[in-house]
Amino acid sequence: MRDEEIIELYVQRQERAVTETDQKYGSRLKGLAMGILNSREDSEECVNDTYLAAWNTIPPTIPVYFFAYLAKITRHAAFGRYDYNTAAKRDSRMVEAGRELADCAAVLDGPQEQLESKYVLELLENFLRGLPEEKRKIFLRRYWYFDSIETLSTRYGMSQSKVKSMLFRIRRELKEYLEKEEVHV
Repeated sequence: MRDEEIIELYVQRQERAVTETDQKYGSRLKGLAMGILNSREDSEECVNDTYLAAWNTIPPTIPVYFFAYLAKITRHAAFGRYDYNTAAKRDSRMVEAGRELADCAAVLDGPQEQLESKYVLELLENFLRGLPEEKRKIFLRRYWYFDSIETLSTRYGMSQSKVKSMLFRIRRELKEYLEKEEVHV
């Protein structure tokens, strides 16, 4: 079923909308949550929360990119669950990925920084569009889905050292690109 048809089911308040959403995107959303939480039960709960949020927000919101809309909700739910689960401890996967990007990304605390973050987001999107497809996918799998180096190595059929060096070079290119655009990192 096409996204527009599923969204129309939400608009018409037909419960079948949730079933169709799950059939089309359930496994991808669970994979996204699993990359953050590393727990099947918590991931399934986040995806169920995503369906409830979609039910409660469509309408009035009519998403243009349905999967992106659902993925954003799922990520938000997964990070909320992650914060709850790790309130007193650190997960090395998240800490490592965060450290890797620390040199490329500024911390956005205040209102001025948040306004600038939209500009930075546009720059990041442009940068990613300019990458070859494989590099872009590896970068996104690492920093959006939080795949481990080992998982990326297996998925893309390359050594772990090659994945690490590729990510290092992409981060360096990103930092140089942001500096050239006068974004202070």
